[in-house]
Amino acid sequence: MAVSRSDRRREREGRVVAVFGKYRAARALDLLELVELAWHDCYGDVTPPEEIIDDMLLLSDGSVEGLIGAAHLAVTDWRDLKVAASARRADA
Repeated sequence: MAVSRSDRRREREGRVVAVFGKYRAARALDLLELVELAWHDCYGDVTPPEEIIDDMLLLSDGSVEGLIGAAHLAVTDWRDLKVAASARRADA
């Protein structure tokens, strides 16, 4: 069953609010929508896997600027994103 972009946004909202807070969550969700468009262009899938979204949220450190860097890394080479997120989890 197909899930719309707005449905995915609603499903991710709680996780994003937990990382960015209520007031910055809308901008972070906007950025995740842009990542979906870029992901489709680069990889042919409608959206990145949720594990990629989780890695991006982790590496963002709760800042939109950090999410931009993580998004860029995800789209240019998602494997580097996975390595960075794994290292961050190992350090925690």
